[in-house]
Amino acid sequence: MLKIARGLAGPHCDGLRRRTALKVGACGALNLSLPDLLRAEAANPAGRREKSVILIWLDGGPSQLETYDPKPEAPSEYRGPWSAIPTNVPGTFLTEKFPLQAAHADKMAIIRSLHHDNGDHFAAGHWMLTGRFGSTSTKIPSMYPSLGSHITRVHGCTSNGLPGYVGLPAAHAIYKYPGYMGAAYLGEAYNPFQVNNRQRYLASTYKTPVQAPTFLASLKDTTAARTTDKLGLLKQLDQTRRQIDQTGMMDSMDQFQQQAFEMVSGDKAREAFDIEQESPETRDRYGRGPWGHYTLFARRLVEAGVRFVTVDMPHWDNHSGIEKGHGSKVPYVDQAVSALLGDLSERGLLDDVVVLVMGEFGRTPRLNKGQPGIPIPGRDHWGNAISAMIAGGGIKGGQVVGATNSKAEHPIERPLKPANLLATVYNLMGIDPGLTFEDYSGRPVAILDDREPIRELL
Repeated sequence: MLKIARGLAGPHCDGLRRRTALKVGACGALNLSLPDLLRAEAANPAGRREKSVILIWLDGGPSQLETYDPKPEAPSEYRGPWSAIPTNVPGTFLTEKFPLQAAHADKMAIIRSLHHDNGDHFAAGHWMLTGRFGSTSTKIPSMYPSLGSHITRVHGCTSNGLPGYVGLPAAHAIYKYPGYMGAAYLGEAYNPFQVNNRQRYLASTYKTPVQAPTFLASLKDTTAARTTDKLGLLKQLDQTRRQIDQTGMMDSMDQFQQQAFEMVSGDKAREAFDIEQESPETRDRYGRGPWGHYTLFARRLVEAGVRFVTVDMPHWDNHSGIEKGHGSKVPYVDQAVSALLGDLSERGLLDDVVVLVMGEFGRTPRLNKGQPGIPIPGRDHWGNAISAMIAGGGIKGGQVVGATNSKAEHPIERPLKPANLLATVYNLMGIDPGLTFEDYSGRPVAILDDREPIRELL
């Protein structure tokens, strides 16, 4: 977020004042100056890497049976409304609602044996995103930094022209922004840059046109405020930059302040955030709804140099109406994820981008009888069997890791915890999960306690 606040000196004819304070939160979204972060990166650039991560977050808890772990031979009260289909990897099956991903199974690793045995949305979301048990529904504030925040803290931004960590449209977990996607004690500089907090938590079937990003705050004068309210993103960038250049302020800013400004107003940001540059055919391939739109947006951002991007695909808490509820979402995930994998592969980027698809938990294997007033079968919270998908980043694709029993109730082969999955991502990013950072009390805390990755994938 760019904030230009007026100082005490007299204004120029363009309405800006000489003592203008520039605050940029591009490697973090909330009221924190970026130049200090850039100075630190310049002092120690050796640890920077080139890989990026796209996390597709299925907030609310997707059913394992209706996604990556179907059980077509189970009794009807367990297997649910859909059957399974074969993929391009012999012996591997997905829900029949994933026909497009089935053609990319050779690029994917399906993890079927994740579990944390917790049905609390808050505890589960925190655990999946940080690798640690900590926050709960009775103690909601985030206790530990997220995967995205730790990666950004260790590696910084890949480019001085773009944020390091971006939420599309806004990173969150269980209605908290950024919540368990955030940096906790690492500090606000490592929170996700929220692209659009005004139009967020969008359903797969959302029909209103997706707004252009509005991450530039208005100049503190009437004209600029009207400009921010009425003009599109690209015009805002042009207007803001012209006004700052006219003041001569850029000449007095040190190089790191200038780099911070470039992160939100330079050509790289301008190009990366302009999805209109994509062809109609590419946009159709991903899907014109918000989930496809933002997945394509994520590809643009990592291709341009963003380190970590979260794509929000919410509304999975279907306690009743699992067929209609999940059925209104699963095809959109299928189209967006398959388009992303194909697009990254065609562009030669798949080995450089880790794609991770997951939610906070699975759902009860046995269908319930619905909720009061909605007597349509659904599934409740279930942390005993969780499915996730990981692809790219150099992993060994075309495999299934772990297995649940015949009713998808619990792991019977290769049981894994969230920390194992996150340790795998850290490994792919060249990060030692034993690295420590001081918590709020000044105590050094490792990124993860359980640091064993999923070796089959590496």
